[in-house]
Amino acid sequence: MKAVLHEIQRAHDPKQFLSSGAPQPNPEKPARIDALLGAVRDLGLAIEAPGDVGLGPIAAVHTGEYLRFLRTIYGRWQRIPGASAEVVPNIHPDRRSAGYPESAVGQAGYHQADTACPISAETWDSAYWSAQTAVAAADLVIAGERSAYALCRPPGHHAFADMAGGFCFLNNTAIAAERCVKAGLRPAIFDVDLHHGNGTQGIFYQRSDVLTVSIHADPVRYYPFFWGYAQERGEGAGLGANLNLPIPRGTGDEEFLEALGPGLERVENFAPDVLILALGLDAFEGDPFGGLAVSTPGFARIAAVVAGLNLPTVIVQEGGYLCPELGDNLRSFLSGFPI
Repeated sequence: MKAVLHEIQRAHDPKQFLSSGAPQPNPEKPARIDALLGAVRDLGLAIEAPGDVGLGPIAAVHTGEYLRFLRTIYGRWQRIPGASAEVVPNIHPDRRSAGYPESAVGQAGYHQADTACPISAETWDSAYWSAQTAVAAADLVIAGERSAYALCRPPGHHAFADMAGGFCFLNNTAIAAERCVKAGLRPAIFDVDLHHGNGTQGIFYQRSDVLTVSIHADPVRYYPFFWGYAQERGEGAGLGANLNLPIPRGTGDEEFLEALGPGLERVENFAPDVLILALGLDAFEGDPFGGLAVSTPGFARIAAVVAGLNLPTVIVQEGGYLCPELGDNLRSFLSGFPI
């Protein structure tokens, strides 16, 4: 297994986000890279920097309108008298079909789903190279590698085609999957993050050529709240190509592994050529978000079960926040996967 990382991903350094109405230090910090990279090095994986293949693979997933916003909004925001140091929305439309404003404030509300995705001067470059990292890992697998690990930061699975959210700006998992589609492959996405991969679901919800499966804490009282329910099965051509497996808060190893079963079966019945695994280590019992209770050894067991699908696999890093065991959890997962 090879790992991919670009050092520019460290530049994005958000300061705060609102949690239940209270400002908190933002947990999506550059130091996450050090913890994850330590695990990669301990396992002796070769580490590559991604090449720059341009905007094409990103624009295949995200709208041009949204990409222009991400590239220009910080400079425009700073021209507002008394503007905050980071772009944070304070108003949102009631529907996606609402009018599209010219104002920076209005566009921030349109393109940022929540206050957990503040944009600074460095955000675009970090998100761009996080996406290039996912593309490079997908290209390794397309070229014949059995598996590759994309150390993507900032993460991506809460980003829709035209909307950031939940620490995410560009949907790395969806970009990797679309890269595989363009190469003539049939991808299945399996998301094992603590939170539902709502952006990924939204991007592929009306498509039948990409399967999306997500196991996550039940959103009825948990982020992202409005997506991730079992009845969401896809629409139009995508009906039946989306499977959500919400599980109770506090679920531990045995119950998590049992809940994986229907997802693995759905992947097998989809008969994909390649698996895109959205890896969230925030399901850990000691993660700052504290939603689920997977143990460090439990990640190796999850990896072994997923590896049993015997598919070429692109592993895309999603959540997993700073705690003493973060590197241990990645080491456990990758050691449970064929290296």
